Amino acid sequence: MPGDVILETRGLTKEFRGFLAVRDVNLQVRRGTIHALIGPNGAGKTTVFNLLTKFLPPTGGTIVYNGQDITGTKPADIARMGLVRSFQISAVFPHLSVLENVRVALQRPLGNSFQFWKTERVLDDLNDRALQLLEDVGLSDYAEHLAAELPYGRKRALEIATTLALEPEMLLLDEPMAGMGHEDIGRIAALVRRVSADRTILMVEHNLSVVAELSDRITVLARGEILAEGAYSEVSKNQRVMEAYMGTGHA
Repeated sequence: MPGDVILETRGLTKEFRGFLAVRDVNLQVRRGTIHALIGPNGAGKTTVFNLLTKFLPPTGGTIVYNGQDITGTKPADIARMGLVRSFQISAVFPHLSVLENVRVALQRPLGNSFQFWKTERVLDDLNDRALQLLEDVGLSDYAEHLAAELPYGRKRALEIATTLALEPEMLLLDEPMAGMGHEDIGRIAALVRRVSADRTILMVEHNLSVVAELSDRITVLARGEILAEGAYSEVSKNQRVMEAYMGTGHA
């Protein structure tokens, strides 16, 4: 496992009118790994994600990305630094084709996101890269389909493709398997594995079989605090983790 830390939180805390949703979380995500954040319902997982991507300001603590303090940095600036939350910036337009959606996303780093309203020529120049991204996520056969026509699992693949268009160094996935049937879960899990080849992934995921299959390291949250960390084989046998999950059915 790579040794350097790409994302770190120190004493990360979020209070809502006296309620501590996240309490003194010290998280370290190592470069080149798939790191899962799990826990019972209400454990604070989504709040941590919202703090990392600056959808929420922390009450206390520090967030460090690639050695730089980003605690006060704006969401768009964080994305430009290579830390991107899937489904955060990757808007999918239901009445554009799959190919058009990816071409729009490819323009964002160029600073001309809205030129697709004006000219086809600019977008045609991006076709090769867009088609490659569609191939990467298994959507080559759907390039001319309207996004609205895609099955649910394929829509999630398109959202990931539009996120990858931003060339993230680190990708945050918020419940990528939510609402999926068995076949789609297998397809998206394989996709997550593929896109992790040259980037770091931090994901919140309820499906523990997916977590066990994909994750190099797992952090378990309960009541806003870190309960346990380690490989799945370790944390799944942890007595405190089993007690936290008792009666909840899943993370």
